[in-house]
Amino acid sequence: MVDCKKVAVIMGSDSDFPVVSGAIKTLKSLNIPVEVHVMSAHRTPEQAAQFSAAARENGFGVIIAAAGKAAHLAGVLAAHTTLPVIGIPVKSSTLDGLDALLATVQMPSGIPVATVAIDGANNAALLAAQMLSLSDQRIAARLLEMKKEMADGVAKKDEALRAAVEAL
Repeated sequence: MVDCKKVAVIMGSDSDFPVVSGAIKTLKSLNIPVEVHVMSAHRTPEQAAQFSAAARENGFGVIIAAAGKAAHLAGVLAAHTTLPVIGIPVKSSTLDGLDALLATVQMPSGIPVATVAIDGANNAALLAAQMLSLSDQRIAARLLEMKKEMADGVAKKDEALRAAVEAL
């Protein structure tokens, strides 16, 4: 799509790819350009900082960061940009992702990170799309259509359930 801001999907490890693949599919289904990288807040902090600092000038509108365990990636990226950053805490440790959730959501004042549920990649993609839709009516229209399709799906399920109950 011409003139559409890109979304960066950054994961702390390639082992996070099964989680973020849902976000990538959702963004692509909405015709939003997406660029995906592996960067670590701890092993490649300079690379993460440089990427984030240059993200706006490189055509990004939102950054999604997925990380497990200590999960500092979203915060490191947010510290170096004024773009919105959405954190996806990844369930990857013996603490079932609670460690990643707390590390992602407990940001100090002045460094906001929007945080979705543990492994909540689809909602991260939709939140990024909603942010971009503030200045892109094409994305807004696609989101409205998606919500209509969800509502239609629920109505069909309700109708089928009521029919099944009647048949009892």
